[in-house]
Amino acid sequence: MGQINQTGRYDEEIDVKALQEMYKMFVVECPSGVLFLHEFKRFFGVDPTGEASDYAEAMFRAFDRNGDNTIDFLEFVAALNLVFRGDLEHKLRWSFKVYDKDSNGYVDRSELRSIIDSIYRVNRSTKSEWKDGPLSVDQVVDGILQAVDSDRDGHINLHEFIRGAQQDPWVLNMLKLDMNPAGWVLERRRMSAHF
Repeated sequence: MGQINQTGRYDEEIDVKALQEMYKMFVVECPSGVLFLHEFKRFFGVDPTGEASDYAEAMFRAFDRNGDNTIDFLEFVAALNLVFRGDLEHKLRWSFKVYDKDSNGYVDRSELRSIIDSIYRVNRSTKSEWKDGPLSVDQVVDGILQAVDSDRDGHINLHEFIRGAQQDPWVLNMLKLDMNPAGWVLERRRMSAHF
């Protein structure tokens, strides 16, 4: 059964049996009780030097809420809950953490370019179109900065990131390249199960 939360959204209660199954799987995959970056990549079938490696590292950092370079079971469950059931603002907050590689509270051009480039390499194509065809990484970065960096200081803070994505459908579409880590996680897990 579900219930209405304080914001009026319908949330399902945590399924204790599913949580127990997830914990069993986590312990089998991570006998130490924590997931290190190399295990995270292996768990999702990511080649350590391949095209998805940078994106996997960015996701790992975002999942590692306490910054100890490991993901424990509670961080794992919290991350999965967010990517599968979180609202847009929570997903944007999580996405900001993926972009903010040095965790200094803002995203600069090089961080933005690094993540967009990683996403392009993972996806190998983009649905984004410019007048003359698909957008380049630099065109996307320039477009996002132009639309989101409201004080024109060359950095995007969390407030600008969320507001820009919520107000501009093109920016939101560009950020959705990594706004759906659940799809990426599921696809990577599915691919690694076949090997």
